Amino acid sequence: MAQLGAAHGLKGEMWLRSFTEEPGAVAGYGALETEDGARSFEIVNLRAAKDRFVVKLSGIDNRDAAETLRNVKLYVPRDRLPAIGDESFYHADLIGLAAVTTRGEALGELIAIQNYGAGDILEIRLRDGTTVMLPFTDTTAPNVDIDAGKIVVDPPEGALTDASNHSPPPLRGRSAPTAPRGG
Repeated sequence: MAQLGAAHGLKGEMWLRSFTEEPGAVAGYGALETEDGARSFEIVNLRAAKDRFVVKLSGIDNRDAAETLRNVKLYVPRDRLPAIGDESFYHADLIGLAAVTTRGEALGELIAIQNYGAGDILEIRLRDGTTVMLPFTDTTAPNVDIDAGKIVVDPPEGALTDASNHSPPPLRGRSAPTAPRGG
């Protein structure tokens, strides 16, 4: 759901980066938990600042306490997530899917979904152990079948050749859809 950053000020506030579709909605999910579930925090106050938020969490009352949470990722139980439509996916549901071409050839496994600001990018570990990154668009990923455990991909020309040469594939004018497919 979010990742905490450095302390901000002296009263326990800290930076927060939200990964929710609507970034400010992170405050509406109730208690956020650490990855191991050992600690949970309520958002007491959330305010926008630059490209992220400044957040005050319950039980964090000074800079030292805030600093102990630097880079901690926060989660919520799956049952508190909203229902999503047919063409949207939670990233966690996609990780581990088999990546196959539109011709049915096995490529490898989807190991991550990255987003550097221009849209979601599929990171696929190929069978030879190298990785390739492909834009997560309707053109490049025309079919996601979670029930069958696979994602069908149509890599741009040269993308797989470039991956084996360890150079990044050109995007050749491909762009993200107007509405992101990932969630």
